[in-house]
Amino acid sequence: MKYLELKVKTAYVVHGFDENNREIREPGQDDFTAKLVAIERIQSISEQYLLVTGSHGRVMYWEYEGGLAQLRERLGAAGLMLP
Repeated sequence: MKYLELKVKTAYVVHGFDENNREIREPGQDDFTAKLVAIERIQSISEQYLLVTGSHGRVMYWEYEGGLAQLRERLGAAGLMLP
């Protein structure tokens, strides 16, 4: 399994959907913390957020430090980007 070290904080956790198909969200934390993230957990990456899978079918939106260009460069250097 491959890991990526990042400083992240949870923006919010999605626990499912309500009867109107709106996300049921739990707010996240205020402080960034260093984590080793399994690459397989990452679903998508934007300039501000990582969308990652969690336990019990949950997904989490994590804010991360560094920005998309820096993260793309790191993933590319590790051979984890398609041309």
